[in-house]
Amino acid sequence: MNVCSTTIDRVPQLKEAWEGKAVLREIYRDYYRRIKAELIPGLTLEVGSGCGSFKEDLGDIITTDITPSAWIDSVADAQALPLKTGTLFNIIMVDVLHHLGNPLAFLKEASRVLTTGGKLILMEPAITPLSLFFYYFFHSERVDFSYQPHPDFHPAKSVDPFDGNQAIPTLLFGKYQSFLANALPEFQVTKKEHLSFVAYPLSGGYRRWSLVPAKLVKPILSVERKLEKVLGPMSAFRLLVVLSRT
Repeated sequence: MNVCSTTIDRVPQLKEAWEGKAVLREIYRDYYRRIKAELIPGLTLEVGSGCGSFKEDLGDIITTDITPSAWIDSVADAQALPLKTGTLFNIIMVDVLHHLGNPLAFLKEASRVLTTGGKLILMEPAITPLSLFFYYFFHSERVDFSYQPHPDFHPAKSVDPFDGNQAIPTLLFGKYQSFLANALPEFQVTKKEHLSFVAYPLSGGYRRWSLVPAKLVKPILSVERKLEKVLGPMSAFRLLVVLSRT
């Protein structure tokens, strides 16, 4: 789900936190710039839009989430999108895949609604030796490496749709990438980048505190970019994955 997505009663509070924390906005706008660089011209859907922060930045996109709010265009289950086959050119998801009842059901649905050449662009938690410690001990969502994908594309509902297993993206696009390629051969992974290993953890996320002032975020992000290929696999907190529909 997007940076502001959560249970419906908390969306306004997180919207307020988003607007009041410049450090967080600057970090996520760097994520948004990376995503925008991958988009192709055409109809774009964001799944898990929460309080609509990406739409504020990008503009002309359709926004959906599993729960209603004032900032989305439509309520929809990512595993059963109310769209015709081959109608989308891009699907964007920020922190959503690891919340889904059956991630493979969503990926199969994404392949249905995307046109040939369309893109699915994911920004998810990355579980690395450094980030594991913080995600496991200091984050509300679990990190469960026992997850195993199965060739079952039926939608599955979670008891709590906002519960998440942060290990899922790292496992799907790492240990189980060959399985994924066999299960969904119409998707080709065209980009996988590990990023965000200094500014994000120092920002404190949605917590009140931050160990980095807003004016230093851009310089830190600039240095991070130069070191991503070397340090990312060991220390990144974020995983950017781009899949192209063949």
